[in-house]
Amino acid sequence: MPKYKIAWLPGDGVGKDVMEAAKIVLDKIKLDAEYINGDIGWEFWCKEGNPLPERTIQLLKNTDCCLFGAITSKPKEEAEAELAPALRGKGLVYSSPIVKLRQEFNLRTNLRPCKAYPGNPLNYKEGIDLVVFRENTEDLYSGVEFHPLPKEVMDSLLKNHPKMKRFNSIPLEDIAVSLRIITRKASQNIIRDAFEYARKNKRRSVTVVEKPNVIRETSGLFIREARKISKEYQEIKLYEANIDAICMWLIKNPLDYDVLVTSNMFGDIISDLCAQLVGGLGFASSGNIGDDYAVFEPTHGSAPKYAGQYKVNPIATILASKLMLDWLGEKEKAEKLENAIARVVKESKIKTYDMGGKNSTLEVAEEIARKL
Repeated sequence: MPKYKIAWLPGDGVGKDVMEAAKIVLDKIKLDAEYINGDIGWEFWCKEGNPLPERTIQLLKNTDCCLFGAITSKPKEEAEAELAPALRGKGLVYSSPIVKLRQEFNLRTNLRPCKAYPGNPLNYKEGIDLVVFRENTEDLYSGVEFHPLPKEVMDSLLKNHPKMKRFNSIPLEDIAVSLRIITRKASQNIIRDAFEYARKNKRRSVTVVEKPNVIRETSGLFIREARKISKEYQEIKLYEANIDAICMWLIKNPLDYDVLVTSNMFGDIISDLCAQLVGGLGFASSGNIGDDYAVFEPTHGSAPKYAGQYKVNPIATILASKLMLDWLGEKEKAEKLENAIARVVKESKIKTYDMGGKNSTLEVAEEIARKL
C-alpha cells in the first residue's frame, strides 16, 4: 500500500501539460504515492454549473495533500454565457475553485518562494531569494460583496459611518461594495508563520507589507499584530513597508529583502512582482497550507491558447512538487529535486520558449529527471 495518497487536479488549459511534466519527475524520484485524479475547472463549470464539484472536495478529504495545475476563470457575465443552455438563467454564479478550496480546508497560509537560480537569463539580479507569506482566506477574497447595494445595508452604513454620506445621492444600482475583512486571529497566524519560517531557515528579516496610513483599521490591525509578535523573535529584524512603496523598493533593491508577510490581496500583487524578478511565472510555485492539509500549485494561469502544445515552462509546477515533498517530510527528495532543477537552469541547454529556448514542456521535465 502506498505511503501517500495525493489528490491530482490537472484542471484545464496548460494545467494538464505541466502536471504531466510533474508526474515524469515524481515517478523518477520514486515517491511512494498513489495519485488520485479529481475534477476541477472550466469544463465542469460549463457542463455542471460547478467548477469544484462536491465529489472533488470529498476526494481531497480522503488524501494526504493535493497537487493542482491551473484553471480558467472569467468574469461573471462571460462565465454565465458559457454555461450549458439548460443551466443558464438559474442564478448560478462562477466563483474561483482554488479560492473555495483555500476556505473550505482553511489553507490559511500561502507560501510563495521566489529564488533566482544561477544561469537563468531572466533573473533580474543574481542572489534574489525572497519568500512571500500571504494570508490566504480573508481580505477582499472573502467574497462579501454587494451589487446593487441593498437599501438596508446603505441605511446601516449611513447610520454608523459618517463617510458614507457623500454616496447617499447615488442610486443604489450604481454602487458596488466589497468588504475587506481582516481578523486578528488570521493576522496572527500568517505573521507567526512568517517569523517561524525565518527562524527555522536562519533568515535575517521579516518585512510586513500593508497600507495603514490610508486603510487605517484593517492594515492597522495587521501591523499592530506584527509588532507584538516580532518581540518574540528578537534575532529577526522587523521592517514595515507600504504596498506601493515595496513595489518600487523590490525593483530598486531586491537583495535587501528576505521574508515578506501581508494580507491576501497585497500578497497576490507582490508575489507576482517577486516572481518576475526571478524569471516570471514559469518559476513561481505556491503552497496553500493549513493545519492538516495542503494544496500545491504553480501560480500561473491556464493559458488556453497554449493548451496541449506542451510549450509552457513546467518548472513552477515542479517547484510546487518540491514544496509538496518538503511538507510531506521527504526532505532528502525535495533537496535532490531542487538541485536537479538548478542544474538544468544553470546549464541552460534544455529550456522552453520563455527562456529563449525551443524545448517542450516534457523535454524540460525529462532533463530534470535525468539530473536526478
